[in-house]
Amino acid sequence: MQKESFGIRFLYHTFLGRVILKFLTMRFVSVWVGAFLNTRFSKVFIKSFVKKNHIPLEEYYTDFHSFNDFFSRKIREEFRPIAKENHFLVSPSDGYLSAYKIEDGLVLPVKHSEYSISSLLQNENLASKYKNGVCLVLRLCVEHYHRYCYFCDGVKEKNISIPGKLHTVRPIALEKYPVFTENAREYTVLHTQTFGDVIQVEVGALFVGKIQNFHEEYSFTKGEEKGTFLFGGSTIVLLFLNNKVQIPEKFFQDTAKGLEHSVKMGEKIGESISA
Repeated sequence: MQKESFGIRFLYHTFLGRVILKFLTMRFVSVWVGAFLNTRFSKVFIKSFVKKNHIPLEEYYTDFHSFNDFFSRKIREEFRPIAKENHFLVSPSDGYLSAYKIEDGLVLPVKHSEYSISSLLQNENLASKYKNGVCLVLRLCVEHYHRYCYFCDGVKEKNISIPGKLHTVRPIALEKYPVFTENAREYTVLHTQTFGDVIQVEVGALFVGKIQNFHEEYSFTKGEEKGTFLFGGSTIVLLFLNNKVQIPEKFFQDTAKGLEHSVKMGEKIGESISA
């Protein structure tokens, strides 16, 4: 688990910090910040950001016109190979992986809080279909690659957007705020032959003014880009129906201990039950 910075602790554990946080998490602030980060003037922050977060720029295409161009940079294909076997479940993004079994409607028991699927989706009927299934959570930090791909072949429905407050998705935030139900998020149902109907949810975070999905209703292929996040840490949640995917038991065991696994986009993290 990553050590939290002084700034994050100040915002969430002091009175003054919480006053500032209330202002920072207003949507118009994220819009203003996002607009500035789309300008050429924001390029001045790239060099120090790369140094601080140890980002290997040689792995990326580097024609940046703004900070957001840099943040949503595209990686060279050889650095994110996709496990091609049809029955392999690959991670749709870089990030820290946690795994949960969906039991009694409780999905995400993180830092003494519990998040139900229905509150995540704001759709109780849809959520009920995933009882006894599997939930995977990928937490992205600022140093991660912020583009994400489709983890198999299939057809997607339209994107459903849910507005919300933009709190950080760092674990410390979960001590005081139900992050996954307050953050702006977007989800879609992915109809796949390999894993059945999977719900993918992209969750925005502090200063993420936009979740940029590239397609609405669409036929997709494994490894094809699905979208990108703009500046900030972010989260992807995957919901699988019962008896559709097999995830290594160590992921569930480590999650129960408060541990996360670092994974990269395209890396195998499970496989189809029918394999």
